[in-house]
Amino acid sequence: MTQQNLTDEPPTHSHQLGMRLSSTRRGARLARQLAVQQFTEWTGLAHDSDPARAVALVTAELASNAITHGRLPGRDFRLELLLLPRAFRIEVTDTRPERCPGRPATEPASPDVPWGRGLLLVEAYAERWGWHGRDAFTKTVWAEVARPI
Repeated sequence: MTQQNLTDEPPTHSHQLGMRLSSTRRGARLARQLAVQQFTEWTGLAHDSDPARAVALVTAELASNAITHGRLPGRDFRLELLLLPRAFRIEVTDTRPERCPGRPATEPASPDVPWGRGLLLVEAYAERWGWHGRDAFTKTVWAEVARPI
């Protein structure tokens, strides 16, 4: 439940999967489905377990932010999944490095407003999250969801 702007490499991992997806709602939906599928395959936990639901929610928010705030026409986003010793790490890389995520609002948005809760949800469901610039053309936002060991 901490946010960090880290430039160091992610921790050692035992499994990794990465892919490019279209910067569309369909691409974001596919990212969520793939993350849950991979999480359950690697951990043996059920799709309806609390950790799998947290992975679904966090992935959906990161992917949604990538296609909403980090999109350039004709450019995809990248989803990277890593199984760490104590967590499942979700990384989403987009093409707008100048649009860095800030601290989530301390109060949720008004119930009448359909946006403004994404990072608040990530903050609530992830053990840690943060972002870093990979190069002059991309940034990566990542979150780690705890997993039973």
